[in-house]
Amino acid sequence: MDYRSAGVDIEAGNALVERIRPAVERTRRPGVLGSVGGFGGLFQLPSGRYRKPVLVSGTDGVGTKLLLARRFGHHETIGVDLVAMCANDVLVPGAEPLFFLDYFATGRLDVEQAARVIEGVARGCEHAGCALIGGETAEMPGMYGPGDYDLAGFCVGVVERDALLDGSRVRAGDRLLGLASSGPHSNGYSLIRRILEASGTDPEAPLGEGTLIEALLAPTRIYVPTLLPLVAAGRIRAMAHITGGGLTENLPRVLPRGLAARIDASAWSWPEVFGWIQREGRVAPTEMLRTFNCGIGMVLVLDPPELAPVQAHCRAQGVESWELGEVVAASRGEPGVEYV
Repeated sequence: MDYRSAGVDIEAGNALVERIRPAVERTRRPGVLGSVGGFGGLFQLPSGRYRKPVLVSGTDGVGTKLLLARRFGHHETIGVDLVAMCANDVLVPGAEPLFFLDYFATGRLDVEQAARVIEGVARGCEHAGCALIGGETAEMPGMYGPGDYDLAGFCVGVVERDALLDGSRVRAGDRLLGLASSGPHSNGYSLIRRILEASGTDPEAPLGEGTLIEALLAPTRIYVPTLLPLVAAGRIRAMAHITGGGLTENLPRVLPRGLAARIDASAWSWPEVFGWIQREGRVAPTEMLRTFNCGIGMVLVLDPPELAPVQAHCRAQGVESWELGEVVAASRGEPGVEYV
């Protein structure tokens, strides 16, 4: 017996490394040492750039959106989702994403399929400005069924200690600016898949400018290139990445004790895909806002004079935004969200 007869093809793994090498090389940035294939990814912080650097790390997956991506063959975009979920989290405290590592696990390695996924990871890294400096491809026969694979990612960024966005600068009267999402991003898909199955809707049915499945599998928006210049200029007091838990659960995470977010629920229009989810699943509005981003992927907390110029900057970057409301004294003392 040998390893191949047990279901693990070392040659396929080597072929994958060579296949993805050009995509990985495109993500190189200053600080990267070595190349893909080592035992550890190497990155050197730029000398003299930081006085008191703070490293910020984040890890995530893409949830059960992966099941839809596998079913409909959207292997090249699910990697972008993976980077976005990690890089957007690292951005929230004000950090610049520096490098990323991925974990790809499968039962039997399909080089073409895996390459499409990891090339998508590389595209996401290019957009976020971070380097793909390593990863792991695990072939585990018996753990996964034919064609199945799983993904996880890990990102590290850096921010100057004095520039860290930790919520301490937030004040009552600050304005809330919501930045448009590209769709459900990578959250709520256990409910989405159940609705899709129960409703019997054709995934290829027209919706908006494309189809339902295209809207459901639209890659998560990466906010790093739009927001990092604003962070560097000190124009943002806090921000919240709207992931699982929606506005209701995520916005309070960046508010200090004694303050709450008062949001005008009519300040923005939900994209059509969320209308389909609510209608076909008969999902209550409060449940929608607690499960999905409902069209708002990131919320910025701003000093009122910054609202108009920051909104203009986002518009120039191709990101639509809406003034959602303001920060107020919390009626119960604990941070929360009040919808009006």
